[in-house]
Amino acid sequence: MLLGGGAGVGIVLAARSLRGTAGPTTPSWMRRAAVSGPQLFAGGVGAVVALVLTRWPVAVVAGGLLGIEALTLLGARERRNQDAARSEAVASWTELLRDTMGAAVGLEQAIRSTAVIAPLGIRPQVRSMVARLEHERLAPSLAALAQDLADTTADLVVTALILAANGEAQDLGELLGSLAEAARDSATLRLRVEASRARIRTSVRIIASVTVGMVILLVVLNREYLRPFDSIGGQAVLGIVVGCWITALWWLMRMSRFTSPERFLTGSGEQRSTA
Repeated sequence: MLLGGGAGVGIVLAARSLRGTAGPTTPSWMRRAAVSGPQLFAGGVGAVVALVLTRWPVAVVAGGLLGIEALTLLGARERRNQDAARSEAVASWTELLRDTMGAAVGLEQAIRSTAVIAPLGIRPQVRSMVARLEHERLAPSLAALAQDLADTTADLVVTALILAANGEAQDLGELLGSLAEAARDSATLRLRVEASRARIRTSVRIIASVTVGMVILLVVLNREYLRPFDSIGGQAVLGIVVGCWITALWWLMRMSRFTSPERFLTGSGEQRSTA
């Protein structure tokens, strides 16, 4: 069991090392492909379970990969809901700023005033920014807010606020109103896309569950039926079958994902904006 778990984790670590460390210049598809600690643990558990049930090297690899993707598949809905809620919160906060500035107050004072009543989805980040204003200028604090939110819609709003803080924006109230409307449209569009792709995600879960359940039942109740796979030739054939199955699941999962636009207020972009 220990050797099987180590083999599964080793394969995942080797694959991760080939991708290198994600940085500001790393493509987005490589950042999405990075494996987290919980995924590594789930992959190790899947590899150990496959080793105990089958003693097949191909099954150990498949169990590790399936364990890694299981957390992504099961936890994707919560992450998607959080992303949509964040866009809505950014839109509401933008409207609050616009209305507060309509009372003839400055931008920094408006930000401080809205920190207490900011939407719950972004209230901790806004309060942290207000705390940074005690020892930082407004523009660097706004850039740090964009980094905390890590959202493309927030990048648009923060960029407008940074330009206004540097005295480079005119008619900020109208601009904030337009950005708030764009943020709500973005959140609505994301919800529509997610609803249309929910059927694909359900199909992936059903296919994976039925296939894994069938294999477990065969191993437990009718091991003789799977005896031909104990040979080297059987493992080769099983590797082809498992490879096709994993490729099909990966393709379906990729079709069901919502690809967010690239963020532009990151790294050197933030420094240029605050210069």
